[in-house]
Amino acid sequence: MKRVFIVHGFNGQPNGGWRPWLMGELEKHDIYACALPMPKPEAPDKNEWIETISKAVGKPDEELFLVGHSLGVPAILRYLEMLSPGSKIGGAFLVSGPVKIIGRSGYENVNKFLEGSFNFEHINNVCKKILVIHGEKDKMVPLSDARLLSEKLYCDLILIPDGGHLNDSDGYYRLPELLEALLKVIEKDKS
Repeated sequence: MKRVFIVHGFNGQPNGGWRPWLMGELEKHDIYACALPMPKPEAPDKNEWIETISKAVGKPDEELFLVGHSLGVPAILRYLEMLSPGSKIGGAFLVSGPVKIIGRSGYENVNKFLEGSFNFEHINNVCKKILVIHGEKDKMVPLSDARLLSEKLYCDLILIPDGGHLNDSDGYYRLPELLEALLKVIEKDKS
C-alpha cells in the first residue's frame, strides 16, 4: 500500500496550509496520507523529529513517500541519512526547505538540523525519486538552497512563479504542482 507522510516545518502544525488539502486529494486516489504532528514545533529537537518520522513510517520500503515543508525538509534528509545501506523508499518531495545555516536570531534550534553537511550520496541511494519545489520569491529560505538541493540530489526543481514560502502565511492552502508530481511518481510506480 502506497503511504505518504507529510512533515511540517518550524512553528507549523499538521493541519496547516496545504497539508489537509493534499491529504484529501490523495485519499481520492486511494493513497494513504498522514501529516505528522511533530514534537515541540516552536522548539524543535532534531533527534525527536527523526524518531517521530521513523516511528510513524515503520519499515521503510518503496511504497513509502515523504513530503516535507520548510524544516520538514532537513528533518526528512536527516532521517534518510540514518537508513541502512540497501534500504529504499519510493520518494521524497522537498518543499521550501533550508539546507544552509540561517543567520537570523530565533533559528538556533532549526540550525541544529542544518549543522554539518548532508550525506547526499547516501540519500540518493536510499530514495528512488526526489523532487524539490520552491517559491521564486521565498523570503524565508533563499532560492539558492533549493538550487543546491536540486544539484546535490540530481533531481528536478519546480519553481512556483511569484511563490513565497508556500505556507498558509503566504496564502498557500493548495499546492497542485506537488499533488501532480506525487501522483505522477506514485501512478508510474504502480505500473
